[in-house]
Amino acid sequence: MKSIFIGENVQSGIWDDAKVKCFYVNQSQSSKAKSDGAFMPLEDCKLIELPKINDPQGNLTFVENNSQIPFEIQRVYYVYDVPGGAERGGHAHKGLHQFIVAMSGSFDITLDDGQNKRKFHLARSYYGLYVCPMIWREIDNFSSGSVLMCLASNKYSEEDYYRKYEDFMRARWAAA
Repeated sequence: MKSIFIGENVQSGIWDDAKVKCFYVNQSQSSKAKSDGAFMPLEDCKLIELPKINDPQGNLTFVENNSQIPFEIQRVYYVYDVPGGAERGGHAHKGLHQFIVAMSGSFDITLDDGQNKRKFHLARSYYGLYVCPMIWREIDNFSSGSVLMCLASNKYSEEDYYRKYEDFMRARWAAA
């Protein structure tokens, strides 16, 4: 197991912001993407720094289709007023791409491809986490007043969800 803390006391790379951290929970042999692209590896899920325009009257950050994120936005939703100790997520999507931003406050997202796990701490509105399809996610450690905004590649469809981890694992590794 390899642990990397990106943020605190790190002097290199773009991740020297003390509020942005990535924890590698487990690092074994990575999964391979299928040739048709349906199963993307966990390594394709990554933190993306968004443009930040500094201004004394208030900063501005933006996201554009197929520019900062690798998909066209079809839906935007946000999660807020999460009670202390509550968890969100606990599912995977068959085909949906997502980009998750902590608009206010902070929270942790654990991504799992059934073989490897990565835990991200989001706490800045100019960083987001790209989550590709067929990745299980769990979201917790919400700070008081936090707001999670999600940009999604498709409109809501219950058929796109794996809500049981066992079902996700069967589908994820059926071709292995």
